[in-house]
Amino acid sequence: MFQYYLDLALRSLRRNKALTALMVFAVALGIGASMTTLTVFHVLSGDPIPGSSGTLFYPQLDPQDKDGYEPGKEPPAQVTWIDGMNLLKAHRGTRQALMAGGAVPVQPAQSGMDPFFSDARYTTADFFAMFKAPFLYGHGWNAADDDAKARVVVITRELNDKLFGGKDSTGQTLRIKDTGFRVVGVLDSWRPNPHFYDLNMGGYRALEDVFLPLTTFRDLRLDRNGSMDCWGRGGGDDEHLETATCVWLQFWVQLDGASQVAAYKDYLTHYSQEQQSLGRFQRPPNVRLRSLMEWLDFNKVVPSDVRLQVYLAFGFLLVCLVNTVGLMLAKFMRRAGELGVRRALGASRRNVFAQLLVESGVIGLAGGIGGLGLALLGLWAVRHQPSDYAKLAQLDPAMLLTTFALAVGASLLAGLLPAWRACQVTPALQLKSN
Repeated sequence: MFQYYLDLALRSLRRNKALTALMVFAVALGIGASMTTLTVFHVLSGDPIPGSSGTLFYPQLDPQDKDGYEPGKEPPAQVTWIDGMNLLKAHRGTRQALMAGGAVPVQPAQSGMDPFFSDARYTTADFFAMFKAPFLYGHGWNAADDDAKARVVVITRELNDKLFGGKDSTGQTLRIKDTGFRVVGVLDSWRPNPHFYDLNMGGYRALEDVFLPLTTFRDLRLDRNGSMDCWGRGGGDDEHLETATCVWLQFWVQLDGASQVAAYKDYLTHYSQEQQSLGRFQRPPNVRLRSLMEWLDFNKVVPSDVRLQVYLAFGFLLVCLVNTVGLMLAKFMRRAGELGVRRALGASRRNVFAQLLVESGVIGLAGGIGGLGLALLGLWAVRHQPSDYAKLAQLDPAMLLTTFALAVGASLLAGLLPAWRACQVTPALQLKSN
């Protein structure tokens, strides 16, 4: 029966090509606009580590002095060196990582290549396992390398291609700021979106090319980037970051299970009380422990203009559907005589209703194909915008299926009223008028 209805729908659509083209174009415009913005929103609001984000948490403490104190105020988003190291060495989580961002001068061994700066991530050994970083060659360093301030480095696949021609470079020497570092690992293609572990560097920035132990960074006094907030007489010079009353490090912890989360939050409160008794903390305990997705939501990582564009695009889709309803209604009512004959020959209202809905679905499918083309064009335009997330605007298989599902679903919805009205036509009146 469906094949029969499909054949009738195709014949009807070919009979009035201009009206068909208008309906398909209206659906395509609405689908193209909505899927362009929805795809960008989908990319920007996705889970950066599917399956693991629920176990990753971002602890916050309040080590500041009494100046400007307000009860319940949000604590700093970063930690001091002292607190970061204390939390790290306490090992209260399954894994934990302390980190900061920076830039390092890379000195290629090749004589024909000039030195250049690469973005760097100074972190601790658990970083790679905790964030599920994939390795092409080798592995990360271990806790002993952190303690020894080892000259070891993990690089990205792109940097490995540039410096070593894509070969396995583990064991090779990479010179950074006149110091030789042993390459222990090469990351495979990996770009978590958003750049969740350090939002200070940009929510959708590219992955750093060089990863070094945090202790090595301080030992060599490498350049640091990112925000820093100080109070009292702490200062903020790079020579005394270990003792400065400044927050400038990010700390993440992996907690497996609700009981471990509750225990860790209690630990943060007790730690704050202990530091207050020692005279380091002057404010009452004020802690937060948000999961990865809660942290992204709290920081409103998805740009507000992207959300607004989604609302506007779906509003435009609604306008297109209203126009499509009018066109379908005109088309179906124009065929009242034909539909009356079908009813007189024994077709029930349900049969006629199904026939017209199949025709609406065909219009939606055609509109989906046109909308897909417009969406691809829109995403191409987005990728040429000067924003840090522009290159991420790609249509993945899930959004491809969503495009056609939305197009067909929207056209079926638009066809409900016209099909129902057409089914109310009295066959006898149509036969008499014909």
